[in-house]
Amino acid sequence: MAAVPTVLAPYVTSLVAYDSDLGAPGVHRGLPTTTLTMVFPVGEPLDVSWAGERDRAKRWSTVSGLHAGPAEIHHDGTQRGVQLGLTTAGARALLGVPAAELAGALLELDEVDPVAPELAALPERLHDAELEDGPTLVAGALIRALARHGEARPRAEVGRALAGLTRGERVAAVAREVGFSRRRLGTLVKEETGLAPKEYARVARFEASRAVLGHRPLAEVAIACGYADQAHLAREWSELAGCPPSTWLREEFPFLQDHGPADPTG
Repeated sequence: MAAVPTVLAPYVTSLVAYDSDLGAPGVHRGLPTTTLTMVFPVGEPLDVSWAGERDRAKRWSTVSGLHAGPAEIHHDGTQRGVQLGLTTAGARALLGVPAAELAGALLELDEVDPVAPELAALPERLHDAELEDGPTLVAGALIRALARHGEARPRAEVGRALAGLTRGERVAAVAREVGFSRRRLGTLVKEETGLAPKEYARVARFEASRAVLGHRPLAEVAIACGYADQAHLAREWSELAGCPPSTWLREEFPFLQDHGPADPTG
């Protein structure tokens, strides 16, 4: 994972070049997260769709907003490219659009209007560059896009609310802490993220559980991440990931340890 330049730190959560040998053709699950995702594949376009949709598209750039369901990434056994995560503020500062407008969307970069020309040129620039230089090229383009759009932060109260929801605090408690009614909190969170507070908190809890799966017993993961029990964890995973956590571990964990395959949805 490449270091994120300081000027981009409020907007970019991760920046990584990936070169994955997955052994054989297959389908990788794209899972929900509390960040938006951008992927710039190298060599072959990314073949991705939401799970269950028949209309797949191959893209040389992919932008995914916040979502509460899985995607399917079809691959031929290898994946190469650059992937980055964006905060909701990063959508405005780097792409020039609110994150809420991208919620549930799976787009090519030129479908985000208006896209900064620095970003629009990245697929071609990455095609002609060494993969290890990819994060530097992407970071430079993002810095120029930031200069074009200007810094953008959510209201302080909204930022605190999202932090509380991410920590697993109840919606009513978060509303009291920031001084909003539940209805007002719901409006502001949805305007910022595209998700209602309960849905955002649900994705955040799922994301936290994903981070520790494979390192602790499932029952411990469930309790540590705020689920009622292991059965509750399994139900939520089946809805949000399309499979229980045991299946995801069996399918993905060896690759995550060794390769870290691209996930255009986070």
